[in-house]
Amino acid sequence: MTLAVKFWGVRGSIACPSPQHVVYGGNTSCLEIFAGDERLILDAGTGIRNLGHEFIRDKVKRGVLLLTHSHWDHINGFPFFGPAFMANTHFTICAGHLQDQGGIENVLASQMANPLFPVPLEALQAELVFEDFRAGDKWTLEGGAEVRTAPLNHPNGATGYRISHNGKSICYITDTEHKPGKPDQNVLGLIEGADLVIYDSTYSDAEFVAKVGWGHSTWQEGIRLCRAAGVKQLALFHHDPDHDDDYMHQLEIEARNTWDGCIVAREHMVLAPGA
Repeated sequence: MTLAVKFWGVRGSIACPSPQHVVYGGNTSCLEIFAGDERLILDAGTGIRNLGHEFIRDKVKRGVLLLTHSHWDHINGFPFFGPAFMANTHFTICAGHLQDQGGIENVLASQMANPLFPVPLEALQAELVFEDFRAGDKWTLEGGAEVRTAPLNHPNGATGYRISHNGKSICYITDTEHKPGKPDQNVLGLIEGADLVIYDSTYSDAEFVAKVGWGHSTWQEGIRLCRAAGVKQLALFHHDPDHDDDYMHQLEIEARNTWDGCIVAREHMVLAPGA
């Protein structure tokens, strides 16, 4: 697979391990993107713990972690990422919203400082390199994958990503709030013509009315944006923890009836655009 994504955590806000959240999953945001020989991690919610177990089994020694932002549900799995405790491993950790606010290293260190966590960041044995950029920047990774970014509309800031490799592209657009009737031009520009877009679909349009200002979007808006941008496939993501398996099953039926290019992300699902 020249470009593929595996979902390790698909929930937003808080992990919800329960018998009612088995089919779609209860871990918070974490993806793994395979780009040629590189394995990228997007966000460090609780799903990164299981991803770390697989990295250890596969003897993965290097990786790049791209963070959309630093709210708890996107970073609170980091202290449980097993490879970070191992010597002779190397991880680059990037964020695009903190360059003027102390940087991502400071944020991760703070959540692991007393009295919040018993093991400090400096106790980790992996070589960690922290890189802060500005949302809107783009660069090329060592293995040739291109990373483009854009700012998202979310409290305290957030970053959207487009990963391109060998003519295929995957976009990760989560924790962003739209304005009804005014498509987000930053998002449209980033996702134009993409093979796969993973989009913040926390709410339905009906639910959104009571959630304005909370920083999230709807599955219907995701469809509208993807259709406008000529996207091939949309994966609904960042599921509300109050949306159990029964709710998600009905949502999946309605979403696919609305647009057959739409699917609902589940934990351990693997998608390979164009494969």
